[in-house]
Amino acid sequence: MVHTILGPDHYLPFIVIARARNWSLRKTLFISFLCGLGHVLSSVVLGFIGIALGIAVFKLEGVESFRGGLAAWLLIIFGFAYFVWGVRRAVLNRPHQHRHVHVDGAEHDHTHTHASGHHHLHEAEPKNGLTPWILFAIFVFGPCEPLIPLVMYPAAKQNIGGVILVASAFSATTILTMLAIIAAASWGMRFVHLGRLERYAHALAGAMIFISGLSVQFLGL
Repeated sequence: MVHTILGPDHYLPFIVIARARNWSLRKTLFISFLCGLGHVLSSVVLGFIGIALGIAVFKLEGVESFRGGLAAWLLIIFGFAYFVWGVRRAVLNRPHQHRHVHVDGAEHDHTHTHASGHHHLHEAEPKNGLTPWILFAIFVFGPCEPLIPLVMYPAAKQNIGGVILVASAFSATTILTMLAIIAAASWGMRFVHLGRLERYAHALAGAMIFISGLSVQFLGL
């Protein structure tokens, strides 16, 4: 649980992306759960492979360290790319309103942007199915470093039941801690109003993910 809380990469990307893309809490938690499951299962599978092949714990930790560095750089790259896209989107979509008169005489206010033309004020945020998959891929690459030495102890005693119990407890605690933090923060973010900065929500989300990746890579969080 402490490992999850101290690692902002476990929850911050979901919180800021959900806020920027107006995801429902249900959708946010579902995507977070899948990413968390991929996160822990990748290390569980690696640990069981190591046990089956009799690989020493320090060798597995070396593999996990490499995966951790790769995941951190992927998070940094994704955050920076999302930040640049968010800034460009905000600049191109600087809105201004004008009144449009329909054929039947009805009048309606439209918001005009240079990037997307006319759209209604109540139009939902554009859907993008790529972002959850990118997060999932990053989390699968990201290791659960403490898990390897934990499962190796009962494995050394040839206690397979103990290995399964430890891996299950670790995985459940990690995922539940992630979901609890994300749910609480997402609920709190509903009361945060950015005002004129709202159109920079994507850029701010990208910046936070970028900083999160940097903190993992260079501060060891």
